[in-house]
Order: sequence, then structure tokens, then C-alpha cells
Amino acid sequence: MICLESISWTAPGGGFGLREVSLDIPAESYAVLMGSTGCGKTTLLELLCGLRMPSRGKIRLDGQDVTHLEPRQRGIGYVPQDLALFPATRVREQIRFPLKMRGLKDDQGLVDELVSELGIGHLLDRLPEALSGGEKQRVALARALAARPRVLLLDEPLSALDEGTRTSAMELLRALWQRHRLTVLHVTHSSAEAAALGRLRLRMDGGQVTPA
Repeated sequence: MICLESISWTAPGGGFGLREVSLDIPAESYAVLMGSTGCGKTTLLELLCGLRMPSRGKIRLDGQDVTHLEPRQRGIGYVPQDLALFPATRVREQIRFPLKMRGLKDDQGLVDELVSELGIGHLLDRLPEALSGGEKQRVALARALAARPRVLLLDEPLSALDEGTRTSAMELLRALWQRHRLTVLHVTHSSAEAAALGRLRLRMDGGQVTPA
């Protein structure tokens, strides 16, 4: 489902970069990518999303070359590390935002299903400032899944949660992956998360990805 073919990218001004990165993640896999801070994990996700463009190489999703497509055309759901909720937008509209961006209708009631599944029905009229860390995470997940993505990318999605909340969040992620038959790439520093969730475990070091 996810295939990177010799992807290279260099930061403006030179220095840090990814060079000749290749990666294959089968459909419906839950892959966990580990690595030290600054090794390029977030950059890799942003390249997959289309938020950055590679200088060389190809990005394929389900066999389709998406290297030069806009983010909204790639069929990817993305939860960045800071969750990126819009501060002046109520939860209801946060979740529907990807549908509007892609000109889609919620014909099968997926948004209502996600709201129920994630237990956030009582939050729909709240602004992000009125949400706890765990509630924000659930809203960000609902928004990422609302447009039925082929791939879900998660950048340190549990890092801001306390230990008890993190355990229940891992169970939730596992259930979402199985129910929605997603292909997931989950970035983390946590070996516990990798052990609990990763069906495919990868490590990034020196701008390269290898089996963990």
C-alpha cells in the first residue's frame, strides 16, 4: 500500500536530509516507525502527505504514483504531533473539514459512526480550548478518518497522554485499525507502543529506514 522508491529530500540551506529512502508497507498493516529525535520521522510523514516534495524518487500508494499530487488528492488521513485542531472551530466542523476540502458528502453516515465509536458526541459544540488532551486526540482521529482514507499516518499520537489514558488510547487505535481495515504508519519514541501495536516494526537512523 505504501511504497517509497529512493526518496531524497534536503532541508533548505542544506544540512539535514533524507537520501535514497526506500520503504514498502503492505496493505492493512500496522507499521510502527521508531527513531531518535531529529532523525527524519516527521519529514517522512510529511513527504507521504504531500506537505513536502521530494527532490528525487517516487511515492506510490496502492500502486498509484502520488509523488506530485496535492495532499487532498492522496487519500491519506494524517494526525500530526500537535494535532493541529483549529482553535476557533467547534468539534463538529473540525471533523467535517476533510469532507469539505475534498468535495465529499457523508452519504453513509461515517461521521456519526466515528463520533459514536470514539465517544465524542458530547463534545461536538465545544472549542478545542475546552477539551482535555485525550479528547483532542479523539477529535483529531475522527477528523483524519472522516474522508475514508486509504492510509492513516500518526505522528507521536500518544506522547501528550498520561500512562492510563495512553493504554486505553492504544486499545482504541488497534480497534480503529481493525474495524476500518486501514494501513497505518505510526511514529513513536515508545518501545511499549511499538510492542503493543506494531505488526511491522521499523527504525529510522541516519535518514534511512530499516527493520527494527
